[in-house]
Amino acid sequence: MATATPLQVHNVVTEFLATPRKLLIDGKWVQAHSGKTFNSIDPATGEVLARVAEGDKADIDLAVKAARRAFESGPWAKMSASERGRIIWKIGDLLQENLEEFAELETLDNGKPLSVARVADVPLAADLFHYMAGWATKIEGSTIPIAGPFLAYTRREPIGVVGQIIPWNFPLLMAAWKLGPALATGCTVVLKPAEQTPLSALRLGELALEAGLPPGVLNIVTGFGETAGAALAAHPDVDKIAFTGSTEVGKLIVQAAAGNLKKVTLELGGKSPNIVFDDADLKQATAGAANAIFFNHGQCCCAGSRLFVEDKIFDKVVEGVSESAKKIKVGPGMNADTTMGPLVSEEQFNRVRGYMEAGLNEGAKAVVGGKTVGNRGYFVEPTVLVNTKPTMKVVREEIFGPVVTAMPFKSIDEIAAEANNTSYGLAAGIWTKDIAKAHSLANKLKAGTVWINCYNVFDAAMPFGGYKQSGWGREMGKEALELYTETKAVCVRIN
Repeated sequence: MATATPLQVHNVVTEFLATPRKLLIDGKWVQAHSGKTFNSIDPATGEVLARVAEGDKADIDLAVKAARRAFESGPWAKMSASERGRIIWKIGDLLQENLEEFAELETLDNGKPLSVARVADVPLAADLFHYMAGWATKIEGSTIPIAGPFLAYTRREPIGVVGQIIPWNFPLLMAAWKLGPALATGCTVVLKPAEQTPLSALRLGELALEAGLPPGVLNIVTGFGETAGAALAAHPDVDKIAFTGSTEVGKLIVQAAAGNLKKVTLELGGKSPNIVFDDADLKQATAGAANAIFFNHGQCCCAGSRLFVEDKIFDKVVEGVSESAKKIKVGPGMNADTTMGPLVSEEQFNRVRGYMEAGLNEGAKAVVGGKTVGNRGYFVEPTVLVNTKPTMKVVREEIFGPVVTAMPFKSIDEIAAEANNTSYGLAAGIWTKDIAKAHSLANKLKAGTVWINCYNVFDAAMPFGGYKQSGWGREMGKEALELYTETKAVCVRIN
């Protein structure tokens, strides 16, 4: 484990953590109706990081009422698209101005290295708001030539009050992915952050108010999925629910949404194949395969957790990925030399540890890793498993940790079938110098994103989402905006 002296936490972050955090409802910071609070835990130590209001059904109801008022009759409803866009852009600017504060909050609450939060989570969140701000004035309808003396046209109107439930792996970035298109289209929001990582979303709420977002447009209710999250998904006055998280919970969201048939978008789990052919640039491919699974401690829904390598180069690639794993410095995210922090929680720690043990018990071999690290915090070793079979639990199920299963293959037809042999379809990677082969295989893969000679490349303009049980709909890009609007056809007799 990395043992460097921790970097100094800035005073503004220390003060934020020391102050019990409240709910944001109708533009005001308020206690939970029940008066309850819960602890946000530092995953590097297992100790209490901050106290947070524990919202539940009563608070969700107040937040939805506030969002409905803001949508129907508040300043937001009367605001021009250009004005909305300027506020959204300002949120992005404020994120950039407070980059170091947000990076430290993400590191302390989630566990990820500070160096990563500085260059990925916060800048990408700011960029998402800037990108979506530009769309606010470009959501247009069209005229339609129809038979008869009629003028027919369409309008794209905001869907209404949106409930958004975000995960703990990229807390700030996932909030941005959800809020950006909702605000750009003119919706109002009730946001429920993950109970493991509520802090950056609450600070983002402060920035949103500072940027000029009117009361009730963004409401933030922290609490647990079984209470606050379930109440939001089932609320009869919510027009749409957007959820990012596990496939299991996604299915519960769908059931809860059935009451009023609210619109649903889901970004769920993955078991993404990462495929290396023998004509690939091996240095590039092995580094890319390591990044695909070890980035963010493997806590990525699109992690390249099934590594398929053409048999002629299997040993070389496994050796390269294993050497990369050995060089990773595991330790607290606030340590300057840490390149992999702890898993987010004790629950996740036990889950990943259980999968590693199951794999080894079923006959897999750990070339590197396979164990926990230290006796404080939620640390595990980056792990490369070989001798795995498609029927093994570690190959079939999403682990959501730094554990990759490596398996050889012989032909492109064989690997296409095996890559698709999963209930998921979020992402895939292909490594080859033969661009025709790359495109041919990409066409066969059932995945929402296919990276060729790269992995984990994201952009606010590029849609992200999954096939099969990896979800419904898309995040980012123009496609995300379409999921926050309704299309209205208008037909007028003109003579």
